[in-house]
Amino acid sequence: MNAMNTAISKIGVVPVIKLNNPERDAANLGKALCAGGVPVAEITFRAAGADIAIKLMKEACPDMIVGAGTVTTTEQIDKVLAVGGQFIVTPGFDPELVAYAQEKNIPIFPGCTTATDYHQALKFGLEVLKFFPAEQSGGLAKIKALSAPFPMFKVMPTGGVSLKNLKDYISAPVIAACGGSYMVTADLIDNQKWDEITELCKKSREIVKEARGE
Repeated sequence: MNAMNTAISKIGVVPVIKLNNPERDAANLGKALCAGGVPVAEITFRAAGADIAIKLMKEACPDMIVGAGTVTTTEQIDKVLAVGGQFIVTPGFDPELVAYAQEKNIPIFPGCTTATDYHQALKFGLEVLKFFPAEQSGGLAKIKALSAPFPMFKVMPTGGVSLKNLKDYISAPVIAACGGSYMVTADLIDNQKWDEITELCKKSREIVKEARGE
């Protein structure tokens, strides 16, 4: 895998974040994630100002890997690039967005849940695919089934991943990392429960290390 994919895979979990008040919360959230051993964040465009949140989080935590999620337009990719975002995640597989991201030399993880999606990803030479929504799309059983004809891909399941099933997912060799919002829920962020976020990150990292025998 390339350097970005390897770095994310080593962490094992990717917080998927909707920030309603980036000016107030981005910096503190970044610090809380890093303190918990999870120096990576996917800031989604489900809330306005995702690019602002990325910029503020990177300024507060320069060594973090910060990218954007729920990206659906090339304009959003441009916004992410303008503030130093480091990766793109899309809900589904959009050939135009994949080609544009590759042209701009920013890693992209498109949502893929079918053999048809995987076929398209193969044509673009991708290494890691987002599997979304994971639990609703067949979960680990489907991921393993798809890995038989497509062993070249690593997968990042997102959607329905929690502390309860993280070990099951991360134990599978096909899984690069797991995306999740359980450690960055609206309640935790809006009420600025930074210590709780840090603890959930620590628990997640412990599960990852145990599952991988680290």
